[in-house]
This record gives sequence, structure tokens and C-alpha cells, in this order.
Amino acid sequence: MFVDAIERINQFTRPLHSIIRLYGHSEIIPGSATLFFVNDEACAITCKHVAELIVTADSIYRNYLDFLGERRHLVKDGHYGKHLSKLEEKYKLRPESMVRIRNNFHNCVDTFSELKVDMHPHVDLALIRFLGYNQILYQSHARFLKDSSKIKPGRSLCRLGYPFPDFTNFRFNPMIDDIEWTAEGRSSSPPFPIDGIVTRLISEQNMPGISGVEISTPGLRGQSGGPLFDINGVIYGLQSSTRHLHLGFDIEDREVLVNGRKAKVSNYPFLNVGQCVHVDVIKNFLRERGVKFREE
Repeated sequence: MFVDAIERINQFTRPLHSIIRLYGHSEIIPGSATLFFVNDEACAITCKHVAELIVTADSIYRNYLDFLGERRHLVKDGHYGKHLSKLEEKYKLRPESMVRIRNNFHNCVDTFSELKVDMHPHVDLALIRFLGYNQILYQSHARFLKDSSKIKPGRSLCRLGYPFPDFTNFRFNPMIDDIEWTAEGRSSSPPFPIDGIVTRLISEQNMPGISGVEISTPGLRGQSGGPLFDINGVIYGLQSSTRHLHLGFDIEDREVLVNGRKAKVSNYPFLNVGQCVHVDVIKNFLRERGVKFREE
């Protein structure tokens, strides 16, 4: 059903690849998110929570470098552990704290000198503008639904994104004690579509009208920022998050056969549904920021 639409959407939907290092670890955590372009001037949209990781990457690393600078002056005596703990508390560093994030905008533009990021004040939506590029590396751009009254429960729609970070072009460099991108390894990840039907329209307390679209299937991690579209490739929204709805069919300590043996099991089922930013919210945001786009 969505074969032709996915081919169109693939032309202007791109992955954001990220590598993350946690405090006290040399292991690298790969991650991905999604963005898509709204015109031929290198303007793209994604989720606010994705954009926040982009704009805070430098400050997170500066905080870690400042910590390292002070740690070098600690005297390694019997009080070293106590002084180190105080220093970690000062810089808010714990074993799960991120100390380095490096992002790679794969196949978006040839180069850029600056990113201009605008975030929506109320919903999970952000605008990214690439500045200082010579050539765009995507084809075509989004076509947004003009008549949003067509978004009704029961309509079949699809989302596309990059939930599985299969890229391997990164490493930890012990010589500089840092993570880095490399020319070796796999630099791409395949896109992944997932369809569903509209279940409900969502309203936010701090916004008038409809602000979101609920879909019967979950949005997968890494699909955040990807487009919600119909069989013609027309954009209806942007994948934002997954909601977990408790079904109430709970089971506690029920005896069942597991591999031929009796065992007691418990189960608390939830229905996982996708939540998307509504197309009207996207279009109004683009108009406010003076960004041109196409309706259909």
C-alpha cells in the first residue's frame, strides 16, 4: 500500500547518527534519530527532544573538560576518593551521565558552517536550518496536507525513520581519550517504515485546537522526528513519542506450564501507541519562522 509513498519519502528523510560516551566508560553507545526536509533551502524539522541533544552537545563536553582540568590537580593521597566525589558532585557526574555526544547528519548537505535551531515552545517540534552549505544531498522535499479535516480515526497512515543504528564508523581513541568518527566501517542505516491507523486526535492543555495525532502502533526509538504520511506521500504529522496505555488485563501469580514445567507468572499488559505532532502545528510553526513549504 505504501510502496510508492515510501520511495518518495526516502528522498528527503535523513538519519541523525549519534555516538555517546558515559562518564567513566570507554564503550560507545550508538544512537539514531530522524529529520526530514521541508524545502530546497536545507530547512528540516525533527523533535524538540532530538534538537536538545544537538544544541547541548558542546556544553556537555565543556563541562567534562572542565572536570578533567580540576581532577588533574587532585593529590592522589588517602583523601583522593573523597575529593574526587566532591568534584563529581560539583560537575554533576554520575556513572550514567553523558560526557560526550558527537552527531553526524548523514547525507543531508555537503558541508555546513552553522546550525540554526528553533524549538517550539509547547510541543515536541524543532526546526533545523543548515547554513554555509554548498550543495544539498537530498532530493525533493515534504508536501504537507492542506486540509487537515481528513485526519480522522480509522485512516491508515505510515511513519518512516531510522530506529536501528546499524552504522559502525566510529571508535574510541585511547591516545586522545575520546570517541570519534572514522572513515572505516558502515556509515549508513536502512530506513524502517511502520504503519497504523489513526485512533484519536490529541489536544494539549496549553494549546488551542488539535495538536497531536495518535496512531495504533508505537513509534520506534530512532523514528523520532520522522514523517507521518499517507499512500500518496503527503505529510500528516511528525513522529514524536510512544504512549503506554494500561489495559487493565493484569495477571498475578498465575500457574502455567512453561517448557513442560509449572511456573507462576505475572503480566501487566500495556498498549503502546504512537504520538505524532499534528500537521497544522507544523505548518503554523514554519509560517511563524518564515520558512517556505509546500501544501497538497
